[in-house]
Amino acid sequence: MSRQAGSSWSSWTLGKSGASTIEPPGSDLEDENFGSPRTFDPDFKGPVADRSCTDVLCCIIFILFIIGYILLGLMAWVHGDPRRVAYPTDSNGHFCGQKGTPNENKTILFYFNLFSCTSPSLLVNLQCPTTQICVSKCPEKFLTYMEMYFMYRTRENYWSYYSQFCKAASAKPVKAFTQLLLDDDCPTAIFPSRPFLQRCFPDFSTKNGLLTIGNKTTFNDGSGKTRNVVELRAAANGVNKILDARAIGMKVFEDYATTWYWILIGLTIAMLLSWMFVILLRVTAGFLFWVFILGVIGILAYGIWHCYQEYSKLQGKPNSHLSIYNIGIQTDISMYFQLKQTWFTFMIILAILEVIVIVMLIFLRDRIRVSIALLKEGSKAIGYIPSTLIYPVLTFIFLSICISYWAVTAVYLATSGTPIYKVIAPEGQCEHENKTCDPEIFNTTEIAKACPGAHCNFAFYGGKSLYHQYITTFQIVNLFIFLWLINFVIALGQCTLAGAFASYYWALKKPDDIPPHPLFTAFGRAIRYHTGSLAFGSLILATIQMVRLVLQYLDNRLKDAQSNISRFLQCCLKCCFWCLEHVVKFLNRHAYVMIAIYGQNFCRSARDAFNLLMRNVLKVAVMDRVTEFVLTLGKILVAGCIGILAFLLFTERIPMIVEGPTSLNYYWVPLLTVIIGSYLIAHGFFSVYAMCIDTIFICFLEDLERNDGSTARPYYMSQSLLKIMSKQSSQTKKQ
Repeated sequence: MSRQAGSSWSSWTLGKSGASTIEPPGSDLEDENFGSPRTFDPDFKGPVADRSCTDVLCCIIFILFIIGYILLGLMAWVHGDPRRVAYPTDSNGHFCGQKGTPNENKTILFYFNLFSCTSPSLLVNLQCPTTQICVSKCPEKFLTYMEMYFMYRTRENYWSYYSQFCKAASAKPVKAFTQLLLDDDCPTAIFPSRPFLQRCFPDFSTKNGLLTIGNKTTFNDGSGKTRNVVELRAAANGVNKILDARAIGMKVFEDYATTWYWILIGLTIAMLLSWMFVILLRVTAGFLFWVFILGVIGILAYGIWHCYQEYSKLQGKPNSHLSIYNIGIQTDISMYFQLKQTWFTFMIILAILEVIVIVMLIFLRDRIRVSIALLKEGSKAIGYIPSTLIYPVLTFIFLSICISYWAVTAVYLATSGTPIYKVIAPEGQCEHENKTCDPEIFNTTEIAKACPGAHCNFAFYGGKSLYHQYITTFQIVNLFIFLWLINFVIALGQCTLAGAFASYYWALKKPDDIPPHPLFTAFGRAIRYHTGSLAFGSLILATIQMVRLVLQYLDNRLKDAQSNISRFLQCCLKCCFWCLEHVVKFLNRHAYVMIAIYGQNFCRSARDAFNLLMRNVLKVAVMDRVTEFVLTLGKILVAGCIGILAFLLFTERIPMIVEGPTSLNYYWVPLLTVIIGSYLIAHGFFSVYAMCIDTIFICFLEDLERNDGSTARPYYMSQSLLKIMSKQSSQTKKQ
């Protein structure tokens, strides 16, 4: 029997002894559809040791970019000042609470007139057109300047209290009200406030369903007008859109402060559970797979049951029949869990997932046996090279360094420059508004005379030098190199693991023929010889991701101005680039395996990997999706088990076993943290398995094309794997 070129399955024969054999493919493999003939080295015994540097030009470019990235960071470090992010800035550009300055003990920013923050100029200048000063504490009571001015005659302490919210302290209030308005030295009124994000915001509260401040719904703003609390709330929202989230933020912080040690315990258990599963996969891959399956089915069934119980409890309760659309966006997330629609939606989603898992289990039962065989083979490889389980920690360290450097550089770039001051008019009717000015001499200029009430306030940090003119460009470069480095680190990990596992596969007598320190050797080869190839593949992926980010940015910026056609085209573009990114990731992953084995450049490795996969497209369809499905079940099982335990703990449903945290505001905050953290930990462990299986699979296909099972050309695969694949081949050809 001969094997035809381009066939997705190799032709196998079953001898009398039951051993599977494959007809020799010859020294050359010619494929009519996928590339020119490949010449096999008859002395090939595993990953090539005699290598040369690949994609040298891309390596040089990559190194130059890294050097430039370091210089960019140093340049940003020289010009930037992160204090501008950590500390609020007053109208003169001075930091509040910065040590060694007159405002060292004044850590909070105070706004003279919050009502002016509803001005249209806020949208243009991103600054509230009112004087802002640094204070040591926020006002705690209602008081207008006129009230203080008259009461000062009987009690001097009124001025001592009021003066701390003025620009400069003096022995007594010497200015009349009209002069005060012109000079803008003091606020016309103060009202109860509390610090939030180092800024004084009104201390709102709800009493009998009414919004109040200091038990008042109306008050005097100091200029003779009676204001409503709702107006003040609107003005405060103009300064900071996240004021509504203040209560939630504080409650979430309290929940984390109460449950942080329980969260750490949960994540530690997730790590131990993932490690245990990885170890057990070596000896009980088949059994553990069914544990994964039944565990996921059980978790989903419990979720469906719980959603049904919550749905039944809400029957007949007032307002539970309302829809999410009816109540709109609420800051109190718990309100959504008081609706029947919420639990019904969760129940339907979980039921659909349950059906999908069961259907896949039924229709993929034969292919799952192949995946289990590969899992067992991968378990043996990891058992012989246990150091591979530690490598995700190194990847995590590299990624943390890249993310930290990018974030710090972005902050320093954003805070580069000198203070820029601009003319701001409260009413927005000054012809000189938005022009640059000097606060030291502003009151003596013609602008101050032409626009009574205008101020020269701090606007932003900038400059006129060449560096400051290209700040935006530098931020884009910072983001692009960050994406390049992130993808390079991931590629380095994939190539290193592939080299280590390839050393295991191509060892004829395992583990005797496995070279010493295969992981360290593979890492050294990848860095020394293939930095350029890894950088080349990472550059392609980073470019695609950058285009996706640009499209998303344009979509967000032009959302309101787009027509239906432009939205449709933008959606199509984003979808196309999303698909392209995932295809490139898939091809890159297998190209890195070929690089680790043969040591060739990226383009040739990608071509060979693509041709190899296309010649065995059905095997790829079987292995890639099903194996990924199995490993995903393992991740879900780890996260689900820890999630159920955390749910029972945080909702105080197991007080007889362990006493969990009490009086939580939102139990779902630590719960989601534990579930997401557990999933990421499990992903780190199982990603080693995924790379191991991909490498073994590629080596397996190469083994089939190189060898025939004879004494001269024996298979390097295990007999159990060969037997499983032979049976699967026979079933496929019959179909």
